[in-house]
Formats: sequence, structure tokens, C-alpha cells
Amino acid sequence: MNAQELIDTAKKLVAGDKGLLAMDESNPTCNKRFAKVGIPQTEEARRTYRELIITTPGLNESISGAILSDETIRQHNKDGVPFVKVIADTGIIPGIKVDAGAKDLAGHPGEKITEGLDGLRERLAEYGQMGARFAKWRAVMVIGDGIPSRGCIEANAQALARYAALCQEAGLVPVVEPEVLMDGDHTLERCFEVTEEVLRTVFHRLYRQRVMLEGMLLKPNMVLPGLACIKQETVDEVADATVICLLRAVPAAVPGITFLSGGQSAELASARLNAMNNGSLKSRLPWALAFSFARAIQQPALEIWQGQESHVLAAQQVLYHRAQCNRAARRGEYSAAMEKA
Repeated sequence: MNAQELIDTAKKLVAGDKGLLAMDESNPTCNKRFAKVGIPQTEEARRTYRELIITTPGLNESISGAILSDETIRQHNKDGVPFVKVIADTGIIPGIKVDAGAKDLAGHPGEKITEGLDGLRERLAEYGQMGARFAKWRAVMVIGDGIPSRGCIEANAQALARYAALCQEAGLVPVVEPEVLMDGDHTLERCFEVTEEVLRTVFHRLYRQRVMLEGMLLKPNMVLPGLACIKQETVDEVADATVICLLRAVPAAVPGITFLSGGQSAELASARLNAMNNGSLKSRLPWALAFSFARAIQQPALEIWQGQESHVLAAQQVLYHRAQCNRAARRGEYSAAMEKA
């Protein structure tokens, strides 16, 4: 492990006003999104779509790193150039998702554990040789009647910490993603409570596994009411709750926090990030607050593309616009008027 290289890479991923583009959807998830807009669910269609994304002109103005899936990191553009090289040549840092997905947690009905630790050391070495410089692992916690349990939180926190330690051993910056899901009718206050408990547990385990906090990034959920909750707080109320929660649970040594979008609309995700980087909240932040969005950047472009070559330019323009909106949100300069541009 080269500690300084890890620190430098982590800082570069959240430097200035840029953020991460998550394009690491599993094949089944990608296929579901394709099916909704009538795109064939084939490997070639997925490859073509990913090429559309990474060749978007000016994407590197807003995007510092791109998280790839195992399939994507092995793919090439239409001229035979590896995607990793295409990405790196634009100045964007290639990353890789390394978890094997969330599975049912034995003995805990309704709860999940993320698998993929077996053989991870060898996979990280391979991905590093392919050009990846950071990695991501996602754990999910559901809010419901009596859940998440301590058993579920502890199990996922331990897996995240072991993954992070292996990443740093291999010279890759770990992006630690403990996601409290938006699904359900829980209140913002309940989400705050669970998110704080999850984050405190995760960082306790990271300490135990001797993970260097300066050489990692956190990818959490924002503190939000459930999608089915009757009361939906304002943008500013969400921003306040999220920042207060993070201040209570995330050490200042962490260089950056890159929020997941988690099913929020593209506009709301940008507005909420903007509110955290604006006004009195900004002066309280010991870490950079950035983005690591997937659907909140990609979805509008996917709906325009629809698998048609003639739609590529229009889709890329929309993708570029969404990335620019989030770049503005990092500066606290996003406004709804930008959506009319």
C-alpha cells in the first residue's frame, strides 16, 4: 500500500467542483431499465450505451471518476480501444464495483447482506492491473418494523470494513457505500436515527480494520423521508438534517462524501446537494460534499437515446447538462432555472 498515492487519488476524486458517475449497474438492473424504454436487453446494447456515456464531449468538466461494472471494465469502444483507456485519456479516473450484490441475511427476514469477499484480494489485483484506481462496495439497510436490526448493521459494517482494508492493501481507494433505502413510509426523523447508527457502526469497524480514513471516500444516502411518507420535508430541511447527521458520525479525516441518488429525481438530487453546499451549512463542512449519481445523471439521457443511433447526440447533450447541474450544485450555484436551459 502506498499511503500517499491513496490520499492523492481520494482527494482528486472530490477536488474542485466535480463528482463521480456511477455506471456500475448490474446486468439485470441495466436490462430492466432498457426494457422500460424498449431497448434490446443484450450485451451489445449495454456496450453501445456505455460508449455513448464515456464519449460524451466535455464530460470530464464535471466528472472526476467513473464507477464501472465487471462487464464494462472488460469492454471496448467500436474501434477496439478498451473503455478504461478511453476514460483515462479524458482525465477521468476509472473505478470498479467489486461487491457481488445483496442477498438475504440468514436469520433476519426482510434484511440483506452484501456478498463478495471471497476471492476479493485476487480480483482487486486484476482490476488494478486493468487500470482501476478506486473501487466501490454497496451495503443496503431497509427501514421497517423492527429493522434494520443490530445484526444486519454489524454484519454489513464488518463486510464494508474488510473490503476497504483489502482495497487499500491493493492500492485502490475504497468508496464505502452504506445505503439506508428510501423505500417505505418512515419519517425523516427515523431515517436520521438509522443513518446515524449505521454510519457510527461502519466507522467503528473501519477503525478496527485499520483502514486509513484519509485514503477512502464515503458514499451515503441523504437523510430523507420514505417515498410513501405523507410528510415530505423541503429541500432545505433535508439538507440540514443530512449535514447534522454526517457531522455527528463521519470523522473529519475523510476527504470527501459522494452522495448516492437512491431513486431521487434528477432535479431533487441536484437541489438537495446544492442546499448543502450553500449558505451557512457550507462553513460547517470538514469534508467535500460531492455526488456519485447513477440514475440522477443517466436516466434522462437513456430515455432520449432509446437505443437509436440517431438519438446519440441529443442523449449526450442531456447527459452533459445533468452533469453540469451537479457541478453547479457542488458550488452552491444550482437553480431550477438551469433545468430550462
